[in-house]
Order: sequence, then structure tokens, then C-alpha cells
Amino acid sequence: MTRRGLLFVLSSPSGAGKTTLARRLLAADDAISMSVSMTTRKPRPGEVDGLDYHFHDQASFKAACERGDLLEWAEVFGNHYGTPKAEVMDALAAGRDVLFDIDWQGAKQLSARAGQDLVRVFILPPSVATLEQRLNKRNQDAADVVAGRMAQSASEISHWDEYDYVIVNHDIEESLATLRTILAAERLKRWRQLGLAAFVRDLLSGL
Repeated sequence: MTRRGLLFVLSSPSGAGKTTLARRLLAADDAISMSVSMTTRKPRPGEVDGLDYHFHDQASFKAACERGDLLEWAEVFGNHYGTPKAEVMDALAAGRDVLFDIDWQGAKQLSARAGQDLVRVFILPPSVATLEQRLNKRNQDAADVVAGRMAQSASEISHWDEYDYVIVNHDIEESLATLRTILAAERLKRWRQLGLAAFVRDLLSGL
């Protein structure tokens, strides 16, 4: 039997741990790969074009939107992010799973286009203090940027109930185990088993 791939979305306020969880999940599961987003954001230290993001200027990003090349796109903290459509749809058809590290705006657009292919997980921090501590610990953003991300957190968290699953990230190992359980169960959903109907017909024909 063959299986149709799924789109596995992780969203959270900045600093809640979704990027760390995404990386850990990718390292633990060879059957899922990261969707590489297009962005107008400048690369952070250590980020590689084509691996972490496809880095573009505003003009080329706008052109991709107008051509319909993006499955979803959103503006976050003054930068644009979007998902190249062709590579994702090819992966689904080939039975490969695709992981998304995107915000609620992108998840909402994917929901409108992907239907049952989509599985959405929202990651919450255990407390406001922990969220601020994690943002400061990254040492990648200036103090005013951290303050802006904290101010935006309430708006992002308010969309928690638009997701299929919610994980409170008290402990990274426990959260990762929960993510892997969700993914395993979703892969077994009946409608994703493309050869199941034919298999059952063969069983019944022998009775």
C-alpha cells in the first residue's frame, strides 16, 4: 500500500520553541523534510540560502506572489515569508511529509488550500517569564526587537484554537515525544492509505 504525504505545521509565538522542536523532529524522523520558505528577511548568522530559507528581495517576492508560485505567504515583523508551491505538492503526491515552521497567517492559508492534507500543531510556552527568558537567551536580536516580539505574542497566542493540537512546551524532550506521537497517528489516518480500499476488496474477494 502507498500513502499520501501530509503537511505538518508547527506555529507558536516567537521563543516558545517551535524551531528547536522542528529541528529535533527532522533529526529523529527520516520520513519528513522541512519546507524551505522564501523570505525577504536578512540572513541571520549561520543561515544558508536554499537550506534555511530562500532569501529574496521585495521585488522578486512580490513577483512570485503574482505568478501564483506560493502556496501561502504572510508578513511577520515587517518581513515577508512564503512557501513555494510546486515542491510541496510534488512531495505530497510522492508520499513524503513536509514540515512547516510558520505563523498562524500561513497556517490559515494552508488550511484553505490543503484540506485533509494539513495537520496543525500550536506550541505554547509554559509562562510569560519563560518566553521572555528564551528570547533573551538567543542573543540574536536587539532589546527593542525582543520587546516587539513579546508585545506580539498575545496576538499570536490568541489563534491557538485554530489548530488541531496544542502542546505546552514545558520540556523539550516531552514535547518532541508528543509531536512524534501525533505524526505517527496522522500517518495512519484511513484516507491517507491510498492502497487500502483495493487491499480490502482483495480480502473480501477471498471470503
